[in-house]
Order: sequence, then structure tokens, then C-alpha cells
Amino acid sequence: MTAVDIGGRGRIVAPPSMAELATSALRGMILSGELAPGERLVETKLTELLGVSRPPLREALQTLGYEGLVVAHPRRGAFVRSLTRHDVYEIVTLREELEAFAVRLGVPVRDERRLVACREALAAFADAGRSGDEGLFTQRKYDFHLSIVAVAGHRRLTETYRSLSLQMQLCMALNRSARRDRESLLQNVERHRELLEIVEAGDPDAVQEALADHGHGSFLVDVVDRLEGGTPESEEWLAARRAGAGSGHAN
Repeated sequence: MTAVDIGGRGRIVAPPSMAELATSALRGMILSGELAPGERLVETKLTELLGVSRPPLREALQTLGYEGLVVAHPRRGAFVRSLTRHDVYEIVTLREELEAFAVRLGVPVRDERRLVACREALAAFADAGRSGDEGLFTQRKYDFHLSIVAVAGHRRLTETYRSLSLQMQLCMALNRSARRDRESLLQNVERHRELLEIVEAGDPDAVQEALADHGHGSFLVDVVDRLEGGTPESEEWLAARRAGAGSGHAN
């Protein structure tokens, strides 16, 4: 008989399946950069690495395909999704607009419970930083930014931001790869703690300025410039960022 955990109010909670465990492990490896964008996912290597058989591994790859982290090519196999220069342009510019809109609507924060949610998200982010788990760290960083967006009290805005979750996390993972040797996980957490302090102070202009300064040009120079798939729109945007018209907010 399979062991189960007893959840709240005596409810029986089944343990995760091997497929769910494999999905979580692979998702973390992708979001940490351990599995690089464009890397081929070889089943024989992954079954040995994860200690699972092929059926749960294939189920995990299918789930990650639905999430948009893995792409399957006929007769070639599964690959970690790659981002193009235009992908980054679209993700970053949309993210910036959504966060700016949230700040305009939500700062100063009218409901203390929303700030409590931000503090809890920051605490979970800090825990992930102390753990050294880069995949979990990326996920908790996104959760923190989602909590900042949620201060607007605008459900559709929050849901739109949530719909971009994994795409944003892929950008965050790329950005992290550019700064891994320059900034520790806990130093990254501290930058976000400073951002929350500015949100709590209640000046929307100061928050907008902090968000604009929150990214680093190294993401553009060290990572995005090496990606393929540029378009006139993305190249114009990148040129403006290099010239100092903005700050490549992708962290």
C-alpha cells in the first residue's frame, strides 16, 4: 500500500508520483541554467541522472512541453526551449509595462494585507537564496515580483502577469547566468528587500525609478547579444538600452 500524508483537518494527501518528482527536478534544472536553453534532453542520461524509468520521464517532458519549457521536434527529440532576441524584447517590455501599471494603481498600498503578502514572498525568496537551490531561487524571485504586482488589487492584471510566469523565469535564469560570478544569491535578495522598502514607503515615482534601476546592463551585453532571432523592433530596443535610454529590467 502506498504511504500517504495526513494534511490539514485530517485530509489524506497522496505523495507525489515519480512523474511529478521528475517534472519538478527538470523544471528546477532548466530554471537554474543547469540545463541550458537549446540543450537536447537525452532520455538515457536523464533516467540515470534522476533515477526514474522512461515512462515517468516522458510524462515529465510532456508536462514541461505544455508549460513551454521544453520543445519536442519530430525525429530529433526534446530540447530545452531557447529564447530569441525578439522573445526577450517582448517578454521584458511587456513585463515592464505590467509592473509600471501595477505601481501606478497600487502605490501607496491601500491594504496592509497586500504588503504582508509581499513580505512573506520575500521571506520565501530569502529562504531559497540560503538553500542555494538556483531553480527554486528563480521561482521564488518571480513569486516576489508577482506579489508586488498584486498590490494593485487588480485581479486581471495579476492574472496576465501570472500567465507569463515561466517565460519571465527563463529570462530571469538567463540574467542570473550573466551575474552568477558577480552577485551572490543573498546579495540578489537584498536588492529585492530594498525594492520592497521603497514600495512600503509609498512614493510611486520612487518605486518606478527603483524598478528602472533594478536591472543590469550585463544581461544585454553578456547574454542577449549572444542570442539569435533579432528583428527590427528588438534591435532598435537593444540599441536604445545600450545607449542608456533604459535599464534592461530582466532580473
